[in-house]
Amino acid sequence: MNKIKNYELMLGDKKLVIEKGRLAQQANGTCLVRLEDTVVLVTATDGESRPGTDFFPLTVDFEERMYSIGKIPGSFFKREGRPTTDAILASRMTDRPIRPMFPKGYTRDVQLVCTVMSSDRENPADVLGTIGSSIALGLSSLPFEGPVSSVRVGRVEGELVAFPTYDEIEKSDIDLIVSGNKDSILMIEAGANEISEEAMIEAIEFATDIIAALNSFQEEIFNDSEITKDEFVPSEPDQALVSVIKEMLNSDDIDMTSILNQEGFSGINELCGKIHGELITNEDYSDIEFSQVKSIVEKELKSQIRSKILSGTRVDGRTAEEIRDLDADVSILPRVHGTGLFSRGATQVLSIATLGNIAEKQRLDNISPGEYKRYMHHYNFPAFSVGEAGFMRGPGRREIGHGMLAEKALLPVLPSEEDFPYAIRVVSDVLSSNGSTSQASVCGSSLALMDAGVPISSPVAGIAMGLITDDSSEKYVILTDIAGLEDAFGDMDFKVAGTKTGITAVQLDIKLKKLPDNFLNDVFSKAKQAREKILSVMNKSIQAPRDGVSEFAPTIEKITIDKDKIGAVIGQGGKVIRGIEEEFECTVNIEDEGIIHISGLKDNAAKAKDFILVLVTDPEVGNEYEGEVVRVTDFGAFVNVLPGKDGLVHISALDNDRVEKVTDVVNEGDMLQVKIIEVDKMGRINLTRIIDGVPVESNREKKSNSGFKNNKDGNKFRQKRSKNFRKNNQKETSNNDSEEGEERSW
Repeated sequence: MNKIKNYELMLGDKKLVIEKGRLAQQANGTCLVRLEDTVVLVTATDGESRPGTDFFPLTVDFEERMYSIGKIPGSFFKREGRPTTDAILASRMTDRPIRPMFPKGYTRDVQLVCTVMSSDRENPADVLGTIGSSIALGLSSLPFEGPVSSVRVGRVEGELVAFPTYDEIEKSDIDLIVSGNKDSILMIEAGANEISEEAMIEAIEFATDIIAALNSFQEEIFNDSEITKDEFVPSEPDQALVSVIKEMLNSDDIDMTSILNQEGFSGINELCGKIHGELITNEDYSDIEFSQVKSIVEKELKSQIRSKILSGTRVDGRTAEEIRDLDADVSILPRVHGTGLFSRGATQVLSIATLGNIAEKQRLDNISPGEYKRYMHHYNFPAFSVGEAGFMRGPGRREIGHGMLAEKALLPVLPSEEDFPYAIRVVSDVLSSNGSTSQASVCGSSLALMDAGVPISSPVAGIAMGLITDDSSEKYVILTDIAGLEDAFGDMDFKVAGTKTGITAVQLDIKLKKLPDNFLNDVFSKAKQAREKILSVMNKSIQAPRDGVSEFAPTIEKITIDKDKIGAVIGQGGKVIRGIEEEFECTVNIEDEGIIHISGLKDNAAKAKDFILVLVTDPEVGNEYEGEVVRVTDFGAFVNVLPGKDGLVHISALDNDRVEKVTDVVNEGDMLQVKIIEVDKMGRINLTRIIDGVPVESNREKKSNSGFKNNKDGNKFRQKRSKNFRKNNQKETSNNDSEEGEERSW
């Protein structure tokens, strides 16, 4: 049994505890990370290198255990299934800064598993997964060149906060995650409420100070441990083969300029196929694999492309700050609620907005707080978008990550649920790809939402910035609007989305171990200029959200009723609400606070709203109604005056003249004009019939008064008659309440 040891670091008023030596000791490296009552177990294991692998096969799994919050999973099988969106995003945020910290050419399988074992639902676990992964790798034998640390930063009431709670994140206008090593930033993931570039840079610099303290803390743990690291010597390609391929690339038979100027990677793939086909005819290289050829060709092309850019010319002839041709359009599909088509060079994304009843918002089953999500953005990247054939499967981690970045970019400009009570879904389909489809989907989604009549506060655009450095990293060029080759062969992918006012989302991934000095001010400034240009092009297509939603979108009526009236709208066993939905062909959603959303065709929703308002209206003396006679008795007729509410017209109030038999005047199914003359303490309603605009009771009062010698006699008669009327009414109602209760409720 290894010795159990704990290490502690105070992060403001919170304590970070790292434990080693207790759990999962057969893993190559392991540790337990604890912040308050949120605990994550992280393990690092490795396997053998697979033949033909030309990339680093790193896998990061973020496992959310529902027992961590004392909850049984809500699925049918009552066990955890595929990772949640939060878990996938957390695994990506660990993968991105860890990956560049392995030596180039390392191809052994490495797996990191971050298991959330306890959550206080106050402190997020995602950044703990990155810290724990770095420590587990540092304690393993793997050639990890860390440490790497990650910190989340919020800004609450103008004050920057490290490791904010979920509640603080909700109040914050920045949700920033920064990862870095001892030399530089490696990864940024941020959402923001239209903040300035200066405020974002200030928050990033605040994070770097905390990262430095965390990295020093990790080094203390490593220095206190006996670690033997694996020696890794990268394999060198056959230099003779490299020389042959270089000679073929520089021959007159191959037009390198034409190949490099092609959009996408199709030209490179064709070139590699051509060279491989020629080589295998040579007996010295008859058994050479295509992957070997491709690796050498791409390395040579990478060198040429980078050299060309550093000398001042990009692959496609653009200047460093030039954006490819832009185009934006809306309303290109019938029937859908809103569409936006955005193109930048050969990158093309079609976004479609769909509006639904608020009850259609997504139900979540996460360890983090929050049960529902009202706005959803889904991103699809089919193989045909890059000219290839491939399986049409569900979204992978990349698709989910890109979709959430666009969702994060648009959240700050969406109207509140109170102002716009719709569930909103946007689907961005990538139709053609050559760089930064995620930011194209930001632009397309903004167009689609405005076309759908969603009153966003401002349109949002996104741009991807790139970086090319020389071997010393002292000379560098920032590229605006990177294309596919520049992304693949460059050193950085830096995405910035926002409005004309400020930033709403940032994502940074780099392949370097260190960014150039004074880099952030320069790249944010250039990104802002590009964003404003894109917004001007989008503005030509649609300047503001449409005045109303599409005729094909449901109309939503919103009313608020007294919580005590909710039962009247629902009815016994849901009978009333089902009846409303069937009668008016609409959907009615009732919240606990008494807020009711009615969705359906415009006229139907309005009628259902009026019906519900009447249903929850208390009957008052003096109100007049036209109602159906629902039951006839010997002493009077019951008339339905409001949904679920019947009143009694006594036989004496059916006509101005004496009535011998109720059915001589009315029968079931007849319509009567009536007036409420009394609502007793038990809520029972007494009515009088209206004839020619005059209540019967009033006429009888006049006739009765004229037959008495003085008012005193008349009052005595009226009091006696009223007493008998109420007595008979109460007796009959009491006898029939149980058998008529259901009948009178709807």
